[in-house]
Amino acid sequence: MYAEDDYLALSGIQHFAFCRRQWALIHIEQVWAENILTVQGDIMHERAHDEAFRERRGDTLIVRSLSVFSAKLGLSGKCDVVEFHRSKDGHPLFGEDGLWRECPVEYKRGRSKATDIDRLQLCAQVLCLEEMFGSDIAVGYLFYGETKSRERVEFDASLRSQVIEKVADMHRLYARRHTPKVKPNAACRACSLFDICVPKLQQRQSVKEYIAARIGEDAL
Repeated sequence: MYAEDDYLALSGIQHFAFCRRQWALIHIEQVWAENILTVQGDIMHERAHDEAFRERRGDTLIVRSLSVFSAKLGLSGKCDVVEFHRSKDGHPLFGEDGLWRECPVEYKRGRSKATDIDRLQLCAQVLCLEEMFGSDIAVGYLFYGETKSRERVEFDASLRSQVIEKVADMHRLYARRHTPKVKPNAACRACSLFDICVPKLQQRQSVKEYIAARIGEDAL
């Protein structure tokens, strides 16, 4: 169990899965920069994060910007949307009659990805919800703004173990306050931190190596 002061941002797992250096720059070094993609994403999430929004549609209760946490994983954050469905196999819900089961829906700006980075973030939300409500969640959804479509995500053992593994790595790097180097790739160009990270320089000498080399030259 992690102490509350040691909780990391749940949303960081998406950054971490995309690029460990990007995650460290944002969550350890507190560096951030905007580009058109991040602005579009912020606009979409502003619409989803209306904490006053609470809608009932028959046997479904829709809640936005629900705060969640996991002491086991040491994570905290917010779910864009959680749909609570009335179910005889569910659990009690404060202020509501009957039994309920939750289904998270995460909003994303673009379209479905070949990688699991969005699915990992949604699965991390599920692990938090399960711990908070003592429930089992089999399915959730990713809503993509570009295609205006929902992608069904099943939370199997493989996806869950990847989340647990990556979160443990996040805590290890954060405890060391370590910003790793990365191998530049095509995805770097879409990163809002491209000009700060300067991935091409990662292939060159570190500052420490450069200084050591210069000191050696001056001694000659």
